[in-house]
Amino acid sequence: MIIPWQQLEAETLNNLIEYYVLREGTDYGEQEISLAQKVAQVRAQLQSGEVVLVFSELHETVNLMSKQQFHEQ
Repeated sequence: MIIPWQQLEAETLNNLIEYYVLREGTDYGEQEISLAQKVAQVRAQLQSGEVVLVFSELHETVNLMSKQQFHEQ
């Protein structure tokens, strides 16, 4: 189920994005990118609709995933 990220408290959304970014451990290439920059990138992807916030009733977890990835499930 997609959670409307706009309805979350700003601090809650920020914590979810930070958790996602830290958990993913994504390699950003040769240039180091700060946590704040990574969070801003994910937030921009949420705002554009490229990424969605998803609640799994089965696992009782919240995750961020691409819109395409969500529709392929």
